[in-house]
Amino acid sequence: MSYSVGQVSALAGITVRTLHHYDRTGLLSPGERSRAGYRLYSDADLARLQQILFYRELGFSLDETAAILTDPEANALDRLRARQRRLRDEIARLQRLAEVTERAIEVQQTGVELTPEERSEVFGPVTFDLSYATEAQLKWEDSPAHQESMARAAAHSKEDWRQLMGEAAAWRAELLAAFDDGVPGDGDRAMDIAEEHRLHLTRWFTACPPDMHRRIADDFAADPRAFALVVPAPEQRPGLDAYLREAIHANASRRTQSPTTCEEDR
Repeated sequence: MSYSVGQVSALAGITVRTLHHYDRTGLLSPGERSRAGYRLYSDADLARLQQILFYRELGFSLDETAAILTDPEANALDRLRARQRRLRDEIARLQRLAEVTERAIEVQQTGVELTPEERSEVFGPVTFDLSYATEAQLKWEDSPAHQESMARAAAHSKEDWRQLMGEAAAWRAELLAAFDDGVPGDGDRAMDIAEEHRLHLTRWFTACPPDMHRRIADDFAADPRAFALVVPAPEQRPGLDAYLREAIHANASRRTQSPTTCEEDR
């Protein structure tokens, strides 16, 4: 069966101009012509074209492809192995670029302007999940509280972050101790721990009234990525996220009923 240039172009997904170029260079010259002098491609020509496109996809030049097709046994395997090594090197390079880009995006989304080494030193096992940070940015980007939080986070120095994370670690130890001791989530000790967290957010990021703290607690219980920001995975216990939510909700109710709430939000 014979195929016209237009038919081959449509079948192969390449332009007629490309087929003409292959013909001029001798890479793929159809062996037949119509009565009007138009090129006609045979099944064998299509099979050769498939090989050409395969090598093109792998990044081989037309000269390299021609050499392989002229004598398939002439270093074809060596050429393929060499190309495989180059592709693997390129994949590794792109992976490194992707990691650098991810860190850059993470800095922009979390507001933490530290080098990777400083972040590891300061944050330790606490990690920012980029997908969560991005979703939070998209969800709250119009919120004045979120904007203030991002601005203040970006303004913190390395020493600020060191102090902040030290406070967070001490708070986390109190939370874990209360949970392990079986302290009720709606008891005074647990509520005091919840209040420490609320004031910590106010001190370092943005004012956190009780209703906002409730929403944050709901997020902790609903999304493991959010909870990992306050309790790293290695330190988590089953039910700890729900326990913290209960304590925060109980404290929020206590705070909204207290006439000194506003005076103590500092």
